Amino acid sequence: MGPSGTGKTTTAKGLAARLGWTFAEADEFHPKRNIDKMSAGIPLGDEDRAPWLAAIRDWISSKAEAGESTVITCSALKRRYRDVLRGADARVRFVELTADEAVIRQRMEKRKGHYMPPSLLASQFADFEPLGADEDGVRVSVEEAPEAVQDDALRQLGLAAGTIRGGS
Repeated sequence: MGPSGTGKTTTAKGLAARLGWTFAEADEFHPKRNIDKMSAGIPLGDEDRAPWLAAIRDWISSKAEAGESTVITCSALKRRYRDVLRGADARVRFVELTADEAVIRQRMEKRKGHYMPPSLLASQFADFEPLGADEDGVRVSVEEAPEAVQDDALRQLGLAAGTIRGGS
């Protein structure tokens, strides 16, 4: 979880591969109207995100019901968004990816082919609510190489490659 450009996809794909878990990109759950808004530089509101978050939650539940552990990217900027995801029929843990906004802006400006323009980054940081002490998750700096970020996440979560399936 974290604002656009923090490396959610790179981190999540690496974690899923190392754990042998199913990976999904939350952006693929957005309805077309959300993608159109973001592509036009218009930030999403809570009403835009509600069906998107419900679809992700339901996907997590269906995978858990099938006995599959998952790793999914999701900005999950606000606690109430994470509350929706925690409503899944699975243990949902969060990896909050952190970095200075200037570092993320530089990364986004180099990124090609993504519908999320750097102009929306400030709105994401403004909306972002870090994990609360009572939320099931960890904070990981993304200012290191992707493998080091993944190592740190796995260590903090107490997971290792080949971990037993059935969680999220």
